[in-house]
Amino acid sequence: MTTPIDPAFFALSKDARAWPFEEARKLIKRLESVKDGADKVVLFETGYGPSGLPHIGTFGEVARTTMVRHAFEVLTEGKRKTRLLCFSDDMDGMRKIPETVPDRAALEPYLHKPLTAVPNPFGGDYPSFGDHNNAMLRRFLDTFGFDYEFASATEYYKSGKFDAVLLRAAERYQDIMNVMLPTLGAERQATYSPFLPISPASGRVLYVPMKQVDAKAGTITFADEDGRDVTLPVTGGHVKLQWKPDFGMRWAALGVDFEMFGKDHQTNAPIYDRICEILGGVAPQHYVYELFLDDKGEKISKSRGNGLTIDEWLTYASPESLSLFMFQKPRSAKRLYFDVIPRAVDEYLQFIAAYPGQEGKQQIENPAWHIHAGEPPQAELPITFALLLNLVSVSNAEDKTHLWGFIRKYQPDATPEKYPLLDQLAGYAVAYYHAFEKPKKTYRAATEQERVALEALLAALADVADGAKSDDLQNLVYEAGKANGFAENLRDWFKALYEVLLGSSQGPRFGGFIELYGVKETRELIAKGLAGAFLKVRE
Repeated sequence: MTTPIDPAFFALSKDARAWPFEEARKLIKRLESVKDGADKVVLFETGYGPSGLPHIGTFGEVARTTMVRHAFEVLTEGKRKTRLLCFSDDMDGMRKIPETVPDRAALEPYLHKPLTAVPNPFGGDYPSFGDHNNAMLRRFLDTFGFDYEFASATEYYKSGKFDAVLLRAAERYQDIMNVMLPTLGAERQATYSPFLPISPASGRVLYVPMKQVDAKAGTITFADEDGRDVTLPVTGGHVKLQWKPDFGMRWAALGVDFEMFGKDHQTNAPIYDRICEILGGVAPQHYVYELFLDDKGEKISKSRGNGLTIDEWLTYASPESLSLFMFQKPRSAKRLYFDVIPRAVDEYLQFIAAYPGQEGKQQIENPAWHIHAGEPPQAELPITFALLLNLVSVSNAEDKTHLWGFIRKYQPDATPEKYPLLDQLAGYAVAYYHAFEKPKKTYRAATEQERVALEALLAALADVADGAKSDDLQNLVYEAGKANGFAENLRDWFKALYEVLLGSSQGPRFGGFIELYGVKETRELIAKGLAGAFLKVRE
């Protein structure tokens, strides 16, 4: 890590309850029981399967692991060297063609070939599908500023970095089979091998039984696709391992100390651990997180392309808001789709706004501390993202320049230069509104009771000048509702305001909205709502 660690947090970290500290303490205990654990460079690893474009879950794994890594460095007072290795399983065979590629038919001849032997369907400078997807992952990780090393399975297998452990796998072939076979059905047991040869005839990754494993020679013999018996060395990239043995082999070969993975791997974790131990390694500390779901509650899949991509989130919100989404409740299943973005943005802003006024013990529990590796930025923001979205809605803003006219009315000294984060948020708000909010807007006519209350609010605002503060304006809104039939249920009054004037069932604190949008403009908005100007034409 390159971020300096504030010594003031060393003592506070000992009792910190945030989940990255809990995991870091477990890792420290593990290292105490490992031979040479006190002296080794501590290796954190994340995995990536480049069978499809990187999705947010991939980013989340790196972000969360980075948070644990930083917590570990704080707990060890910056005295332990650490590394983060982002490992791509790009030697895996392409078992199905992703739905997200531009010409699926063109990839059909390359089914079951290693991803780095599949042509790049997107064109450009990257020679293979695997290389392209690896580059997309690195591009974002670099943009975000993660401190990591990238590793390619193809390069590691072919360069010989795994050779010593692969030879050991040949020697202990039966031990590995004894772990794997009880986990398989009878039909699969008859053909299973932990070794997957790369066919010299077709270039495909083969799932075939072994006719011989020669531990002394370090070779395997199998029937190739053309029917001939072929003998290949297990080294030099001629062979790869099945994914479950591959997990354990990699841990043993690299000396991995910490790796997190999704809940879909949880039942296989004991298998990974046992194979790592068979191959002479010590199983790493695990952290299992819940999977992300799309808006329909279905698991997000790279090949299907459901859920959000990294680029889609960053079109409408900041990387920091995405990091907050990853930090919060990683062991709870969360739906990851566009509607979660505004809340994530505003919660992030609340955390960084609260940070300067907190005591050290509170600061180290604040998500902003973990998102920014102990150095959250200072940010004074007078307006929430949700309020900006509503301002875009009523002003029909096409760009953020339009919004700044209203923002300056609210805070005369505000400029994009003085508030760069607010300027950024204004741009996100315009993009998000036009993509997601505008198509869903549904206005309705006011009921007779609502019309009376709206007319009362319109009259009350006639005596108010621009510059009135949100609390005073909120009181006027309350009084207009209370005096006209909503005293027992103000919730219905505010719902009416949102549905009649904003075309939504929910919205901002209305006094703050009036202060930002302007009293005169709000009166015009109410008048249009009463006149039915926002109602869609119905055939």
